Amino acid sequence: MISLVRIMKTATLKAMRPRLAAGIAATGLAIAGSAFWASPALADFRVCNATQSLVGVAIGYRAQTGWVTEGWWHIEGSTCKTLIEGPLSSRYYYLYAEDAERGGRWDGPVNMCVAEREFKIAGAGDCFARGFQRSGFEEYDTREQSSWMVQLTDEPADGGAPAITGTGNQ
Repeated sequence: MISLVRIMKTATLKAMRPRLAAGIAATGLAIAGSAFWASPALADFRVCNATQSLVGVAIGYRAQTGWVTEGWWHIEGSTCKTLIEGPLSSRYYYLYAEDAERGGRWDGPVNMCVAEREFKIAGAGDCFARGFQRSGFEEYDTREQSSWMVQLTDEPADGGAPAITGTGNQ
């Protein structure tokens, strides 16, 4: 009787091996295939506000027609917002931000035009003559990556203004 049970188990295992091998192969192909057929990462320029305050953000970039500045995106504390959707078309982007509640700002040495209310301004020169204000924007070299993220923080960078950090991915 024992030998008959052993024979039945052996026969059952031999019959199951092709199915088991096929199942393992199918699982392996599904896992490997997911790496090739995974949905592509979203490409964009995002700003994350790591403070607890509401922040107003403006961005500048070189378009085919020349310099453009746009604003204001209002970004609540501890949230992120996409300023440019899709793959980035410029290598350099410029950012200026103001803390709407505490009055601080994130700025840099590159002067561009801004306005009091929502705006899209062509050209970066003669801001005052054209009825705009001038603000200093921080430059970000995205190294031609398709996505970039800037994080605004309360912590001073090098003992000065609040920190702005940028990271990208392809």
